[in-house]
Amino acid sequence: MRRILLPIAVLSSLMLSACAPQQVGVGLSSAPPPEHRPRSEWAMNWSDVPVDPAYRFGRLANGMRFAIRQNATPKGTAAVRMEVNAGSLDELDSERGFAHFVEHMSFNGSTNVPEGEMIKLLEREGLAFGADSNASTNYTETNYMLDLPRNDPKLLGTALMLMRETASELKFEPSAVDRERGVVLSEMRDRNSWQLRNYNAQAAFTYPKAHYVNRLPIGTGESLTNATASAVRAFWAREYVPQQTTIIVVGDFDPALVEAEIRKRFDDWHPAPAPIAWQPNAGPIDIRDKGRTTIYIDQALSERVVASRSGKWRNEADSVTERRARLLRSVAYGIVNRRLLRISRQATPPYRGASFGTGAVFRNARTTNLAIDTVDGKWRAGMMAAVAEYRRALTHGFTAQEVAEQVANVLNDNRNAVASANTRHNRTFIDAILSLVRDERVPATPQNALERVEQFVPEVTPERVLAALRDDAVALKDPLLRFAGRKNPDGGEKAIRAAWNEAMRAPIAASGAAQDLAWAYTDFGAPGSLATDAAEPLFGIRTLRFANGVRLNLKPTDLEKDRILLQVSVDGGDMLNTKDNPLATEMSVRFTDGGLGKHSRDDLQTILAGKSVSGGFSSTPATFVMAGSTNRADLPLQLQMFTAYLTDPGYRPEAQTLYYNTMNTFFARLKSTPGDALRNTAGGILSDKDPRFTLQPIEAYRALTFKKLKADLSDRLARGAIEVGIVGDFEANAAIDAVAKTLGALPAREPEFRPYPEQRERPFTADRSTRFIRHDGPEDQAVIRLTWPTRDGEDAAETLKFALLEQVLQNVVTETLREALGKAYSPGVSSDMSRAWRGYGTFSLSASANVADVPAVRRALQQAVAELRGASISADQLQRARAPMLEAYENSLKRNGGWLALVDRAQTEPDRIERHARARERLAAITAADLQALVKRYLGEKDGLELIVLPEGVEPPAG
Repeated sequence: MRRILLPIAVLSSLMLSACAPQQVGVGLSSAPPPEHRPRSEWAMNWSDVPVDPAYRFGRLANGMRFAIRQNATPKGTAAVRMEVNAGSLDELDSERGFAHFVEHMSFNGSTNVPEGEMIKLLEREGLAFGADSNASTNYTETNYMLDLPRNDPKLLGTALMLMRETASELKFEPSAVDRERGVVLSEMRDRNSWQLRNYNAQAAFTYPKAHYVNRLPIGTGESLTNATASAVRAFWAREYVPQQTTIIVVGDFDPALVEAEIRKRFDDWHPAPAPIAWQPNAGPIDIRDKGRTTIYIDQALSERVVASRSGKWRNEADSVTERRARLLRSVAYGIVNRRLLRISRQATPPYRGASFGTGAVFRNARTTNLAIDTVDGKWRAGMMAAVAEYRRALTHGFTAQEVAEQVANVLNDNRNAVASANTRHNRTFIDAILSLVRDERVPATPQNALERVEQFVPEVTPERVLAALRDDAVALKDPLLRFAGRKNPDGGEKAIRAAWNEAMRAPIAASGAAQDLAWAYTDFGAPGSLATDAAEPLFGIRTLRFANGVRLNLKPTDLEKDRILLQVSVDGGDMLNTKDNPLATEMSVRFTDGGLGKHSRDDLQTILAGKSVSGGFSSTPATFVMAGSTNRADLPLQLQMFTAYLTDPGYRPEAQTLYYNTMNTFFARLKSTPGDALRNTAGGILSDKDPRFTLQPIEAYRALTFKKLKADLSDRLARGAIEVGIVGDFEANAAIDAVAKTLGALPAREPEFRPYPEQRERPFTADRSTRFIRHDGPEDQAVIRLTWPTRDGEDAAETLKFALLEQVLQNVVTETLREALGKAYSPGVSSDMSRAWRGYGTFSLSASANVADVPAVRRALQQAVAELRGASISADQLQRARAPMLEAYENSLKRNGGWLALVDRAQTEPDRIERHARARERLAAITAADLQALVKRYLGEKDGLELIVLPEGVEPPAG
């Protein structure tokens, strides 16, 4: 969906982020139009944006392109991608879904890799299926992905060999196609959700004649059911040709070695016998289309109105001029959306959220959308407020303060990119190359990008920003109007259109001047003094304690230049939830939305503009956690903000309103899909309705208030034990000083985290009878889950055994259900061994299924476990499960996030460090007999609890 910005902003509730324009601007007039640009050419050939010279680009004689970038973050790893410029737009009417079908068949046998062996081969090499080896298909391309856990030239050769097998050597045996058909149809069934149905309806309304609307990548049931091996092969042979393919390798390899290996594998791939036609047009899109109104009703939908108009697509290539125009537009849309967000943060806002943006619809048009999300029945008030703000921006423009806030954020992002340029992750370069391949965006150096932005900033004035917006946004004059929600709006389509017309005629005043704001939390008292200072011996983590009891753990690294991760853990968390007060921490999900005593959340966004300060607040089983990412310059400010949230939280009513709106929507979707129904019901079943783990009636949530939250949290925030972990590129003395002036300056805290012995009991139901759960989704969707009680995670060796058993069984059920039976798209296995709830753990197998296939899928899940009880796990099964886990441990400390998991509680949970240090040794020592003993002890035939999710009103199938 990269080239399209539909009003469906759409499948995500985070609609406010969808504001930046795409594929529009002022470019080089000499650039050839896309339909005349050779597929084997690179955008650098016509763009004046200087390309980063560290990339190596090339083209083979057969037309295949390649891109290579040497990179050592994470050290000793690499990423390999194959991008084929063929997607669902390339399909004939009889081939709908074939691009995606071919992607599935890439794992089902080729000239040199027998059917069923590709995934196994990768697992033996340490690549986990799904996490390290995957593929995706969309409208315009298919992407194959392998993440290599080590920079072994032999492994690189294997990866490229497999890519070549997919490109030119697939077999398409009829029996394999028939089996995979069931998997693809299962995926189609699982994806049939209210979100997808809403997307399809919205696309059809907004672009009724567009080709892409009838080319959803999943295809149609008819075309997939009728797909023959020869027909799917014909699509592959037509589209998978060198001229449409790009190989990408980024990682810790010599580029010369990589290029030689690419040439070795692909030089003899024959080019297509005839020139490949340009990809079929995604349109047509009628830019004169206007004035239509529609209503779409679904019980799972919260209320939304979208206004849209389309205009001409601008054929402008990437250039310095175009990027300057893009910056102006980005600032403009950023300000409008900032204004819309500010309104939604009022104590009684007229809407829940709104967004404004313009984006390209493939290469056919550009569409401007104003989307407004409201509480049920409040669409009119929301429309009036959002339209007024849209018109205010286009009529009166912006203030210098608004422009400055946006520019500060742009500069900060660019400066951070320069600071960390030499430690960028492999995926950063992969994304840059894919942007080049797909969107013809030249990858420049961060330094070059920053210099261009800094040079242009003086020209980013309110006047130029307004001009850029007026030039880019398609005027919402007599727009298409689409209402979506749970119930019909009063007055229907006529009322919606009349309200829009009224909003567009109302008088509009200019915005008032913004109030100057200054950060108010710089002094927390006399800096704290250190009471202890030591070093943990295994990994050199420095452990300190201040006189007030605050613990501090430090681990400087050079893994990411000028990037720092922090975590503050405060005693309490879900241990405050009791059977008498099970929702004590429930509203903490909106804690930071309440802002601070001296600053609202909206004020904070302005105050912190241009700063690298982030963080949220969450309640974990035993602690409250604040986590964030910053840099050296802003580390003191980051700690000031965390300390301010502990000492002076705002508990503002606007956050309470956000919570109520969210919960109303949540309850409306309680059983809208089988997954939702299972998630929202299973806790109560497993715990025998212990209120701490059971969804309460909606009235219980509506009765919650921030006044109650404050009463429940205040003691822990004021007195609870604190432990701080800091990891990354920082100077130790500077970090200690910053903590001393903030958390270390607080009044004395409790010296230890409380044990909460009375709270740590968590029941597992003694009733093992099968339970049926009902959902409100399509009548063919079902889910089966088997859950056994196990034990807690206090024994490190036992925890690893369960983790390895999880991987073994995941491979078994995937091979059985997905590959052998073709019955389930995404079977899953999960071991959850708690360290908060004493003696509590679960082991689960689950699978989605067609309702008619529930008996067969149940038997397959049960049989998978039964076979492990009665027969030994083979050496190959053990290796394929263990190798990816060993590689994951090997690479876990190559990123700051991995270190933080050890550092954040290094003093109060030091066994985490020992467990990690010995994990590979312990994992390597586990035998097949060890795993079989676990199965026999914990996964007994009569010990598990079966949950079956079925559609409302559908009888359980026999068997």
